[in-house]
Amino acid sequence: MDGNDLISKFDALLADLDGVVYAGPNAIPGAVESLRRLAGIGVGLGYVTNNASRSPAQVAQHLRDLGAPAEDHQVVSSSQAAGELLGSLLPAGARVLITGGDALAREIELVGLVPVRSEAENPVAVVQGFHPDVGWKDLAEAAYVVAAGALWVATNTDMSIPQERGIAPGNGSLVAAVSAATGQLPLVAGKPEAPLFHAAAKRLAADRPLVVGDRLDTDILGGNRAGFATVAVLTGVDTRETILAARTLERPGFLINDLTDLYRPYPAVEHNAGRYVCGAASAFVDGQTVRVSGDPADLDAWRAACAAWWAARPETLSALAPVLEWLDH
Repeated sequence: MDGNDLISKFDALLADLDGVVYAGPNAIPGAVESLRRLAGIGVGLGYVTNNASRSPAQVAQHLRDLGAPAEDHQVVSSSQAAGELLGSLLPAGARVLITGGDALAREIELVGLVPVRSEAENPVAVVQGFHPDVGWKDLAEAAYVVAAGALWVATNTDMSIPQERGIAPGNGSLVAAVSAATGQLPLVAGKPEAPLFHAAAKRLAADRPLVVGDRLDTDILGGNRAGFATVAVLTGVDTRETILAARTLERPGFLINDLTDLYRPYPAVEHNAGRYVCGAASAFVDGQTVRVSGDPADLDAWRAACAAWWAARPETLSALAPVLEWLDH
């Protein structure tokens, strides 16, 4: 590894899973090899996932099956965060309706609460996490309990989840159904809230972690809120175009194609008289247009475009896409 490589600036990598390490059951090309290289350069590794359908031990086993380094304690999940949140808000032995899988129910048991599966069992709270078997009847039970005034915690609100065949509805889509039926909003335990990232960094005793994710609204926003460096990777949900349009709080510090780019020097973006230069590419802003000199297939062109547009629009509360003009194409 070169001392100028991107990863050399950090003491740990906090990696999202879906869309970063794997899509569905299969590893993303280059991901496993990149993760295995970390130990040899003294960089810690933690996995921070919003997927509550499996226990941390099951997630770690899946990673090991793919060839990635993973001990159970390296996985920090939104289901753990949801259990800890409910445990802090409810008395021991309180009944919690599980809208999700057995792994989520186990996290509720671990904090001294009692998981139940129906409104008839008189739960005082609902915890909702993704599981592929969740159906209408499960959402209806949740809606009955939430509408009656119970505490409602969602493990996460990712609207979509990358799968082998494409992008599928995530827990946020299922939470939205209950919200639409009840007019209520849940407390959210996982990303983009900062505690999940702080917990992962603490486990690794990391002072300078780098958060890598494919989603602006969970991974990058959460890492930024935690005060950590963030890098967006283009192997999952968000694209060059959506990253360029990102609102201020969701802008990553770095942009890479895939995890192999962690082991390459990251090009500096230089600013001179309104023009932002990255490698052989450059960009400048003219009103609502970003004019880019470079190849659209070259990530340096997008890095320059992001630097130019974000400098021109430093405070945006919602996504704002410029008109892109490619001067050389």
